[in-house]
Amino acid sequence: MNSKVEVFLFLLFRFLNPGLLEVGLHHSSRGSFILLPEVQPLDHLLLHSVSQLCSPTVALTPKSLKRPKMQMPRDSFPTDWSPPPVEFLNKSKKVPPARRRPLEDLEMDLPDSDQKVELASLEELFWNMSGPSQQQAGTPEVSSGGSECYVNNLDYLLQEKREQALEQEWEQLLQQEHPRLESSTRDDDDREAVLTPEHRMLVEKFSVSLQVIPPVHPGETVFLPRRHPLPCFLDSSSLRPHSQLEELFLRSSLPEQLSFLHNGFLSNLYLHAADCPRPLLRWLFQLLTWPPETSSRAFGLLWDLSIDGLFRQPDEDMRLWYPSLQEVKEVFRCLGAYNPALYPHGPFQHSSRALESEASLGCWEPQDPPQEVALDIKLSYIYRFLILCFLVQPTSYTDASILGLMELLCRAGLDVGLRLLPKTDLQQLLLLLLENIQEWPGKLQPLCCALSWVSDHHHNLLTLVQFFLDATPRGRQLRSQLSLMVIARMLGQQESLPLWGEKTQLALLSQLLSLMRPSSLRQCLGSETLPSSPGQQSKASAELDHKVCYLCHSLLTLAGVVVSSQDITPDQWGELQLLCMQLDRHISTHIRESPQAMHRTKLKDLATQTYIRWQDLLAHCQPQGQYFSPWKDI
Repeated sequence: MNSKVEVFLFLLFRFLNPGLLEVGLHHSSRGSFILLPEVQPLDHLLLHSVSQLCSPTVALTPKSLKRPKMQMPRDSFPTDWSPPPVEFLNKSKKVPPARRRPLEDLEMDLPDSDQKVELASLEELFWNMSGPSQQQAGTPEVSSGGSECYVNNLDYLLQEKREQALEQEWEQLLQQEHPRLESSTRDDDDREAVLTPEHRMLVEKFSVSLQVIPPVHPGETVFLPRRHPLPCFLDSSSLRPHSQLEELFLRSSLPEQLSFLHNGFLSNLYLHAADCPRPLLRWLFQLLTWPPETSSRAFGLLWDLSIDGLFRQPDEDMRLWYPSLQEVKEVFRCLGAYNPALYPHGPFQHSSRALESEASLGCWEPQDPPQEVALDIKLSYIYRFLILCFLVQPTSYTDASILGLMELLCRAGLDVGLRLLPKTDLQQLLLLLLENIQEWPGKLQPLCCALSWVSDHHHNLLTLVQFFLDATPRGRQLRSQLSLMVIARMLGQQESLPLWGEKTQLALLSQLLSLMRPSSLRQCLGSETLPSSPGQQSKASAELDHKVCYLCHSLLTLAGVVVSSQDITPDQWGELQLLCMQLDRHISTHIRESPQAMHRTKLKDLATQTYIRWQDLLAHCQPQGQYFSPWKDI
């Protein structure tokens, strides 16, 4: 047989029978291929291949020409390799087993039984070469009936999760049974956290203190919390009913009378009456201390009855019911206000009748707003009605009553719960009260003395000064004098300095400004002995430094109020120039900024801004004689 034909037939045989053992050929010296002795004769194999090729049942199609997916030798990658199926992408779908040629088909293609043993070894070789990852992912099982099976790859993840949960449970049980073990580990961590002296110096050098000058005052505890409002009973002993509905109202209990208010029956009874009874107005004013659902209706009816009564009276003699100072104090006590100076007998003590009916009053109110917001709403109703009273009857209160009312209102405005809420109504009422004082400026000194002792904290007193607007000359005069008195009190110079003498306020402020030096304040505040241990001593020193800067910041702000409230004239130019020099000499140059103390930076910023503001005032009030004029001698 020709050598070319032999090679062609051999390749054709290899192509049609890839599963059989390779036939060993040896190139002879005559240029032809010869078979090895241990392999079957080539003619027999070629005839077998030709018979398969010529059989009518076998057709050369593209599918038949493809090589079957059998295992390649060890040095090549398997042709039928595929990654393990991902079950979570298709949970409800059946994953068919790996595509693999059945053993029965291979046995049918093999001519003898010796090749079956070789195929079995090739099958084992294929699964050995698939890698450990594919075997661990789960080998698909082929059932005898040829049915499909399910492959779940999340079993190992769930098993790992269960093991982690068990480990956590074991750790918790171990900590419960042996609590000393956890404390010992913490002690070990603390021992490891001990810094060397070099590291400690480095940390202290670059550490930043969290102590800053707060922008909001600390406030005072003025109003105590109340779970239920105090009962307010209508004194109907002197009232005579004019209708059956009014008689029913006067004879009803407190909850029934409140139902009259909520349903609008009181408006039908008294809104267009010729004369509204004063006990009813007093009762409505007391109801302003109740939760907003009731106080809003009481305020609306009280306002409408007061305005309606004013329009029914002649302009020459207008009368309006207004609460006395004692009634205003009682209303504040009903709100929960307690101050030993104003109420020496303690909180409000109500009768047994009030205690019995107090439990039945909570059903009237729906879900109330927060206590601070509700308190602000009630105070706003009281302030608005008092503004109406002072606008209609300016001379209804004496000067002593006005001073006592202003002190009461200022104490109430410093409540802790009202620090972040606006106080527009309070500022308008205080300004109106200040303008209604008859003896002015004779009442300025007692008013400033009373207001300067409302609180012991310098920031609260600064906020108290800011309650009074500088919109009127009296307001500016009160702000200036009260600020000066607060500075003198904080520095302990209230008795030694002649605050009400002939000296101007700028001259007195010049004497007080030299005492506001941070080093002087440190001596006053640090009179107590520092702790003996170095760690506590450094901490106490840092706290003392913060207190000094905090106090100096408030005093310097009050000094700015004193200067800004003055009408600077050319005669006061020298005093203001002296203030600028002392500010730069005693305060600005004594503040050493540090990254670890941001409160010093804030204090120095305030000193710089105050100095620039005062220099601007100097430029505007400089006398004409101080200017240089080149045409003076011409």
